[in-house]
Amino acid sequence: MRVFMIGGTGLLGSAAAQLFLERGHEVRTVALPPLPVGAPIPKEMDVRLCNYLEMTDNEVLDMMDGCNCFVFAAGVDERVEFPAPVYDAYKKYNIDPLNRLIPLAKRAGITKTVVLGSYFSYFAKKFPQMRLTEKHPYIRSRIDQEQAALSYADENMDVSVLELPYIFGTQPGRKPVWVILIEQLKNMGPITFYPKGGTAMLTVHQVAQVIVGAAEKSKGGVTYPISCCNYTWDDFLRIVHEAMGVPDRKIIHITPAMFKLFGLTMRKQYKDRGIQSGIDPVGLADIMCMNTFIDDRWAKYLGATQDDIRAAIFDSVKLSVEAFEGNTELIGMKGE
Repeated sequence: MRVFMIGGTGLLGSAAAQLFLERGHEVRTVALPPLPVGAPIPKEMDVRLCNYLEMTDNEVLDMMDGCNCFVFAAGVDERVEFPAPVYDAYKKYNIDPLNRLIPLAKRAGITKTVVLGSYFSYFAKKFPQMRLTEKHPYIRSRIDQEQAALSYADENMDVSVLELPYIFGTQPGRKPVWVILIEQLKNMGPITFYPKGGTAMLTVHQVAQVIVGAAEKSKGGVTYPISCCNYTWDDFLRIVHEAMGVPDRKIIHITPAMFKLFGLTMRKQYKDRGIQSGIDPVGLADIMCMNTFIDDRWAKYLGATQDDIRAAIFDSVKLSVEAFEGNTELIGMKGE
């Protein structure tokens, strides 16, 4: 299989590229410069460093020539900040590219597309009474992204969307997304105030496995809710505290009402900064105070195997602390 990937030098894309190569496939990628210093970017991968949004259709078709699989491992998530209306930014970076690139992939003869999505889509569909797409622009955008991708599935194109949860692992030279958690915990003082609840999660290596598995096995148009492990917040935070060097730090549970009061403060802070949050901080209470757990059957079906999630969390937090304290120079996520 010859794979064309957007984002093949990123945390998830590079791990998937390495696994594709190990299984005998070829990989070409377009990715934003610069490369993270020390990152294990596969030498066998054909890399073009540029902004794919600025490439012409013919330039994209040249990169796709001879390929039979397209992987979209780019875009932005809710942690990248934008002014209102924030949905427009998600549309620009997560939805519009698929409406351009998948038709080009069809023209190039590509028959498989794999899109990296969000597990928020899974819960929006599972619990419609929560009205998650109405409350949160980011979640609405992920549902719209899924619908856009799946609209291209037909007898000539298999399309799969991976609904990915919390992901842990590091790439040398790249800033972890968990720096924001470290900042929040540092601002709380010596005690962690957190709700009851929990989340699905997996490691970077397991993400690579399900990407490759979807490329090799998926048929038709399908979404896969992905998880390899479900942790309560308490279990997760104990690992976080240990990695921060404060293993005995106390956890005090806050109620949904208390969380929403904090969310009102966050709303004002966003407004004062001219930012609209993709996840409404008041409505976030309903998500954080539940167990957003997912069965691991689809991850296993796509080839995910056991991995050390505890070590992945620990390493992610250690690097996040270093980044927060300014002890290392890292490339952060960009809004493009």
